[in-house]
Amino acid sequence: MKTLDRIPTTKIERAGQLVKTGFKIGGNYMAYYGEKIVNPSLSKDKLNENNAEDIYDGLKNLKGSALKVAQMLSMDKNIMPRAYVEKFSLSQFSVPPLSAPLVRKTFKKYLGEFPEAIYDSFTPDSVNAASIGQVHMAEKDGKKLAVKIQYPGVAESISSDLAIVKPFAIKMFNLQGKDSEKYFKEVENKLLEETDYDLELKQGTEIAVACGKIPNLKFPKYYPELSSKKILTMDWMEGEHLSEFTAHNTDRAKGDKLGQALWDFYMFQIHKLRQVHADPHPGNFLIDKEANLIAIDFGCIKQVPEDFYVPYFELANPAIIDNLKLFNAKLYELEILRMDDTKEEVEYFTGLFHQLLSLFTLPFHGESFDFSNEEFFGNIAKMGEEFSKDTQLRKMNGNRGSKHFLYINRTFFGLYNLLHDLKARIDTKSFEQYR
Repeated sequence: MKTLDRIPTTKIERAGQLVKTGFKIGGNYMAYYGEKIVNPSLSKDKLNENNAEDIYDGLKNLKGSALKVAQMLSMDKNIMPRAYVEKFSLSQFSVPPLSAPLVRKTFKKYLGEFPEAIYDSFTPDSVNAASIGQVHMAEKDGKKLAVKIQYPGVAESISSDLAIVKPFAIKMFNLQGKDSEKYFKEVENKLLEETDYDLELKQGTEIAVACGKIPNLKFPKYYPELSSKKILTMDWMEGEHLSEFTAHNTDRAKGDKLGQALWDFYMFQIHKLRQVHADPHPGNFLIDKEANLIAIDFGCIKQVPEDFYVPYFELANPAIIDNLKLFNAKLYELEILRMDDTKEEVEYFTGLFHQLLSLFTLPFHGESFDFSNEEFFGNIAKMGEEFSKDTQLRKMNGNRGSKHFLYINRTFFGLYNLLHDLKARIDTKSFEQYR
């Protein structure tokens, strides 16, 4: 794969790249509608493939938050067309890496020496390149190490990238009023946290200790003396990405074992630690030869405040879902319903969220759940399609819900998809035994 000697960092350069991508997409639509005149039965499959390829090609050289958005979208298999999911999923661990000279320059700047002076051996070519950083293999004192290097300018370009995306997001989600800014601020703050490798080292170390009793779950050890704000050194963990494992696995017992470890890991964090690894995509998990789950990235950790946690999980209780008075009270607590809503808006959003939560919280309604259940995921996909076509929804004020929904809902969508890929049958209460 071609390497990069530099990454566009200024707002003008990055906006220019996105404008060029927009022109390509416009051309794709013109070609599609021209062909459809001749062939009225033509589907949008080819259009989606072309658009996905052009968008991904435009984002992969920008890296940073632009590529991170593509990565987040690739997790939403029920809403995004398949062509986008397949192409954007490459952003998890397959994008153009930095050139060797740029890697050496980064080391000199942040650790004061070139990599060959720090490690006994260092592989100049990356073994894994993603949205915010790339990973190299190294050795020191007989230990095999993974060294993550952050792309230059990523942190500095986050605000300008979001400023470019903001007008489209406001229009797409019909955000109205000044309070919509809280959602953009939440995304910006989490992306900035992901660029702080000192913070990631601290988070990864603390979570590994706290979750150490959960079986079939492993973590790398971090090395502070070989790390900095932009370079992170940890143990090299042998294994294949979760998506690679699920592509060939036919052993249901292994899928159940890994799924249980994954479920317990997430539920223990949320319910016991009041924080959670909020980036559950396949590139952040490895499977070793003994079918252990290895968590390898702790850049995105979402704190779960008590005043959000309590009503959020009360809405997973069927007794509250089916009690209109209690259900409405929780919707107000979570800012889904607003004091300035019209009667029409209250009735509409109460009905919509009752339908949504009755389905999405099913895994919490019993002692066990089978995530291979195609009917469950088919109903989620069907509901997403209905919402996308709902003209009334598009007219409503889109400022719905606490800012904490953004990353907590993302976490559950990602977790459900990973468990579905594993075809896991899990004990939903198992995590409660760990302290």
